[in-house]
Amino acid sequence: MTDNQRLSPGDPAPDFTLTDADGNEVSLADYRGRKVVVYFYPAASTPGCTKQACDFRDNLGELNSAGLDVIGISPDKTAKLAKFRDAEKLNFPLLSDPDRTVLTEWGAFGEKTMYGKKVTGVIRSTFLVDAEGKIEVAQYNVRATGHVAKLRRDLSV
Repeated sequence: MTDNQRLSPGDPAPDFTLTDADGNEVSLADYRGRKVVVYFYPAASTPGCTKQACDFRDNLGELNSAGLDVIGISPDKTAKLAKFRDAEKLNFPLLSDPDRTVLTEWGAFGEKTMYGKKVTGVIRSTFLVDAEGKIEVAQYNVRATGHVAKLRRDLSV
């Protein structure tokens, strides 16, 4: 998939195996049989990404109760993810994609507009993958603030 291609509802979710903040491998296949929110963010410990991660943390109980797990993916190295998780008391897996392969496969890395300029980078994106591994919801260029509340409204959670 090129960085201009985007996933749509009904598409198979590209499988991945990435390393979490503790150095353990986590695969999308591990979540088969459950719905999972997969969200991509630019960088741990930055203001917007911290706000978004804390919103997921604070809403995780309701999301889990609705049968939804959450995974966050960024290009950060595992040590930075561990520091971010511990500092913010995050309670869901943060996965490292330093070569941006998974980000690219999911259409979450490529050209975007930032402060009026075209740049290449992580496109803040959120997906809902159904229990069979298909994309149920695909949202690109989401806002860090208020995104989780909007997602909950959209999913009636």
